[in-house]
Amino acid sequence: MFMSQYNHTVDTKGRLIVPSKFRDQLGDEFVVTKGMDGCLFVYANEDWAAFEKKLAELPMSNKDARMFTRFFLAGAAQVEVDKQGRILLPASLREFAQLEKDVVLVGVGTRIEIWSKENWESMDADKDMDDIAAAMESLGLSI
Repeated sequence: MFMSQYNHTVDTKGRLIVPSKFRDQLGDEFVVTKGMDGCLFVYANEDWAAFEKKLAELPMSNKDARMFTRFFLAGAAQVEVDKQGRILLPASLREFAQLEKDVVLVGVGTRIEIWSKENWESMDADKDMDDIAAAMESLGLSI
C-alpha cells in the first residue's frame, strides 16, 4: 500500500526522482497515466493489469465506458527507473498535469499520484474535511 507525500522536482529533460520507498514497491518498471483531477496516476504493473482487466470488462456499447477507457489507456506510458532512481515522464503527461518543476508525489493506497505543487496546494486548501467525511459515511466509510 502506498502512503505519504514527497516533494521533488522535474528536471529540464522531464526526469523525476521516484522516492525509494515507492520504488521498492513499484519495481524497475511501472505505468504512469493521466489521472483524475489533473494529476498523473502511477501503478505497479500488477495493479495496472488488474485495472486494465476491469476496463476490458466494460461494455463497448456504453459511450461513457469507451471514453473512460480511452482516457486511461491512450494516456498510459510504461516507464523505467534509471540508475539514479529517476523516470522520464513523457511530455504529453507533463503537459496534462501541468508539471513544470516542483511536484508532489502522493501515496494513495494502490497507486501514487503525481501533482504539480501549485495544483496540489490549491486543491488541498479548498476542501472542508468535515463535509468530505460526512460524504464518505454515505459510501460506507466512517472514522
